Amino acid sequence: MPNVDFDAIAKGMSIAVPFAGFLGIEITEVGPGEATVVLPRRPELENHVGSQHAGALFTAAETASGAAFVGAFAVRMGDVTPLARSAEIDYLKIAHGAITAKGTLGMDAAAALATLDAEGKVEFPCEVELSDKDGQLVATATVHWHVRLKG
Repeated sequence: MPNVDFDAIAKGMSIAVPFAGFLGIEITEVGPGEATVVLPRRPELENHVGSQHAGALFTAAETASGAAFVGAFAVRMGDVTPLARSAEIDYLKIAHGAITAKGTLGMDAAAALATLDAEGKVEFPCEVELSDKDGQLVATATVHWHVRLKG
């Protein structure tokens, strides 16, 4: 992959996706086909039992998947329109405190780009693991992306 400034991508995504910023989600790392975000612990993000709200966890997962996608497609972002088509999330444990979500593209980035060029579109999953400060897995998610060439 040509020289890509992944730190700039992480900072730019925080601005480009205002809802994630509204929740205080911080994109801490972006790489080719992977990303890490942190959902902070804030009282307004908690549910009736004092843990992270399911909607906030879902948004962290979707944000991590989107950042992983952008990391894989960084050199082509001006050429494509991405949309999350569907998603599943499994809540495994009560999620207390700050939550780290790590997203990984579910297919090889080069293969995804080749399919995009050959067919004008590509669909792929992005797998996300959400963990608490102790590294305990609290949720897993899969976000299915549909990416098409503009025009």
